[in-house]
Amino acid sequence: MEEPLRRIRALHTASTITVYQAYRPEIGRPAARKGRFPAAWKPDRMTWIKPSFMWMMYRSGWGAKEDQETVLAVEITRDGFDWALRNACLSSYVRGLHPDRAAWQRDLKRSPARVQWDPERDLHLRPLPYRSLQLGLSSEASSRYANEWIVSIRDATPLAHQIRTFVSSGDLDTATRLLPQEQHYPAGDELLAHLRG
Repeated sequence: MEEPLRRIRALHTASTITVYQAYRPEIGRPAARKGRFPAAWKPDRMTWIKPSFMWMMYRSGWGAKEDQETVLAVEITRDGFDWALRNACLSSYVRGLHPDRAAWQRDLKRSPARVQWDPERDLHLRPLPYRSLQLGLSSEASSRYANEWIVSIRDATPLAHQIRTFVSSGDLDTATRLLPQEQHYPAGDELLAHLRG
């Protein structure tokens, strides 16, 4: 089946969705241990969550980039994720979707979340011809994320390194089998109509 240009692909259950982030070990390890972010994590900064494991691998270099050495799989409530989508604005202006650039800028300033659609990545971290969602959380959304939505936090760094090892050795079949089984996330038009830029 051909992939649509934009789709939220994610590991999800009836009540949760898993998103990925990468942090320096001083933040990532305590978060995975305790199931919540430590005091060093700043809720007033924009934090980006990514439902796509492979996009996180691209962004963090398989958990090897500086300050991104700890890859976290953060399971959050679908209610929270959907709230963020409902209250998000696209991070860039799209003619036809917004009345004009000034209206988009007003929306962006007052929205607690923003959305980018970035090329999904293959096992070699090359861009694919379809896009996956990144969700930026600030202010109220960031606070809700940290304090209300999180169900569990798991250290996914060993998995990232294991998959990278198989990719490096040319064993793409094994690497593929180890990937999280992401499926289409059922976000309907009510959640995505204003984010299809």
